[in-house]
Amino acid sequence: MSKTDNPFGSGYGAAAGAQTVSYGTPSPNGAAPSASDLIKETTTAAFSKDVIAESKNQPVLVDFWAPWCGPCKQLTPVLEKAVRAAGGRVKLVKMNIDDHPAIAGQLGIQSIPAVIAFADGKPLDGFMGALPESKVTEFIDRIASPDGGRDAAIQSALDAAAHAVEAGDVEQAAQVYSAVLGEVPDHVAALAGLANCLIELGDLEKAKATLEQVPAVNKDDAGVRAAEAKIALAEQVAKLGDPVALEARVQENPKDYRARFDLAMILNAKGQRHEAADQLLAIMKADRAWNDDGARKQLLQFFDAWGAADEASVTARRKLSSLLFS
Repeated sequence: MSKTDNPFGSGYGAAAGAQTVSYGTPSPNGAAPSASDLIKETTTAAFSKDVIAESKNQPVLVDFWAPWCGPCKQLTPVLEKAVRAAGGRVKLVKMNIDDHPAIAGQLGIQSIPAVIAFADGKPLDGFMGALPESKVTEFIDRIASPDGGRDAAIQSALDAAAHAVEAGDVEQAAQVYSAVLGEVPDHVAALAGLANCLIELGDLEKAKATLEQVPAVNKDDAGVRAAEAKIALAEQVAKLGDPVALEARVQENPKDYRARFDLAMILNAKGQRHEAADQLLAIMKADRAWNDDGARKQLLQFFDAWGAADEASVTARRKLSSLLFS
């Protein structure tokens, strides 16, 4: 099966920012579903109908198993009992991976038994191994609960946004955070995440407006405070001037220590720690007494902010020692 034939779209763990999941849809005649309706075997060809489409009515658990798998035989009766006890809140679809390996391969399943829950056409959560009945019931209750399903979808979206930030795709991350806020307007992690993205994109006013939406009881959240600190630093750096112009001043006059100092502050804000430290060290080397030993004091503040184990701290401390004691 090619990537474009993937019946479950973007795959297990993909973002589901705008996901809406419907749970516990009753049968057309209003009667409780029969055992045959709740549990069935499927094939690769029928997977889209039995799982993707059906999961838009209620969550569907897919049990990936094989005849030779001992733990699978232990899990099957436990799983079936728990699904029947759920009374139609979930359905169970079993797939023999010996006969139908493609779906398990696309989901990255490498050991069985493996159970993946689908909701609204997408993988939502899962577990591996032969769990006891209490754990299986707990899993079903979480998946079958509207709030639990939404929470899982939101967490998946937040994880996707974090990965996008790590990959440098800040705009995509901002869209995902916005989608989460469309579902939960006061979600603290999403508000902090969106604010951080807006800071990276240079829109400080929107970032501040976003943080204003954080509930008062959550103002001390670490993510919120970090975003506020970034805004304060960005505003401070904005007052220091154009880094290109500052660098030109330093090139023209190496003794323009104010320009060099301000340039160090900007470089640090941009994450260029080694370069920031070098500018302060250059001031110290030329004029230790400048601004009441201000360059050294600022460098020590950088060390505190970066952490003792940070590579820039280690390198700059070595240079500082050499400068002071040579």
